[in-house]
Amino acid sequence: MTAPDAATAYDFAFWLTAGGIVALLVISAFFSGSETALTAASRPSLRARADRGDRGAGAALEITEDSERLIGSLLLGNNVVNISAAALATALFTRLFGDSGVALATLVMTTLVLIFSEVLPKTYAITLPEVVAARVARPVRLLTRLLAPIVSLVRLLVRGILWLFGVRTDPEKQVFRIREEIAGALSLGQSEGTVAKEDRDRLLGALDLGNRTVEEVMRHRSQVEMIDAEASPDAILTSVLASPHTRLPLYKGERENVVGVIHAKDLLRAVEKVVRGEDGNLASVRELDVLKIAMKPYFVPETTPLDEQMREFLKRRTHFALVVDEYGDLRGLVTLEDILEEIVGEITDEFDIARESPLKRTETGDFLVDGTMTIRDINRAMDWQLPDDEANTVAGLVIHEAQMIPTEGQVFSFHGFRFEVVTRKENRIAKLKIRPL
Repeated sequence: MTAPDAATAYDFAFWLTAGGIVALLVISAFFSGSETALTAASRPSLRARADRGDRGAGAALEITEDSERLIGSLLLGNNVVNISAAALATALFTRLFGDSGVALATLVMTTLVLIFSEVLPKTYAITLPEVVAARVARPVRLLTRLLAPIVSLVRLLVRGILWLFGVRTDPEKQVFRIREEIAGALSLGQSEGTVAKEDRDRLLGALDLGNRTVEEVMRHRSQVEMIDAEASPDAILTSVLASPHTRLPLYKGERENVVGVIHAKDLLRAVEKVVRGEDGNLASVRELDVLKIAMKPYFVPETTPLDEQMREFLKRRTHFALVVDEYGDLRGLVTLEDILEEIVGEITDEFDIARESPLKRTETGDFLVDGTMTIRDINRAMDWQLPDDEANTVAGLVIHEAQMIPTEGQVFSFHGFRFEVVTRKENRIAKLKIRPL
């Protein structure tokens, strides 16, 4: 096939075809830039712009709700446009250069599509994702509505093919996961030095409240200070005044049988009323009925999420709850302070008893750790990634992995750490040495 002469080559059909190719490349650039901007744009930023009256940002939020349909529409439009542009270019170059026009058209169109329809618009879109997303959202929304039937058919076909290979897709699953996005941004900011570790820990702690349960932060019943309700009132008064805690559980007979919670202020008010009465004196304190002063105990299941328990504390205007298991047996107690410490870290006041740090570094480079220290606390302090799915404490993790109660001196290696049992008291691991491998 020979090339035509110049007079017939550059006629109206030539310029119409060339103009069509340019227009298709512009449309392809629009699709590529829109896809990048709408997937890279931060939804919180778009929400903030929409709240300020930006209708484009509101439209971007709307169409990104169904990310599968959005991506399907843009890819469908982009592929149709690119294939059409390649077909027109092949026809045009074949007309001008004969059989060699096919190879020339492939080379030229690959270059033009790569530079002007892919790299250039995507670079611009990734530089200003929220701005570009707000600008393109409304035409893209119209496109997704027009192509909805075709995209739905393609989506069903794709899911059917994946199903044949054993892959199950979740139609409700969103590409944009807010919590993971925030957590990833905080971790990245901390690694780059723009976010302080303490700020990252506080924000991640607040995000994690819904994923953690009361059981993970409660004070175990072996560590709970309790008062025998059958003791004499003056002995109870002495115990309450000597305790660093404001609220103390009362039990009858055995510690499992909690019958009330005494508040130090309530007890002191009752003592004042007795002592300052008409016939009042210090001996009258022995006639106090402590159970009439005590509050009714508030029990919560150990599986209650922390965010839900915090809302219940605020709703009931109380800071103290006793934790029970599925059989109703006492497991421990939880306070509002315990939940807040998951966000802000350890809270101490002037009445707290000074305690030795549960985590110390030894001269050999090991870390001496209390067995009762929670995995979450040690991860937070050392920026480690020990798993806490099967156990709450460091001792519990070692017992779970060893499938036994280790003896003193035993050494284990798992999850990239070396664990050595230093002290064991009865069936409890009291101290461990941990070293990252």
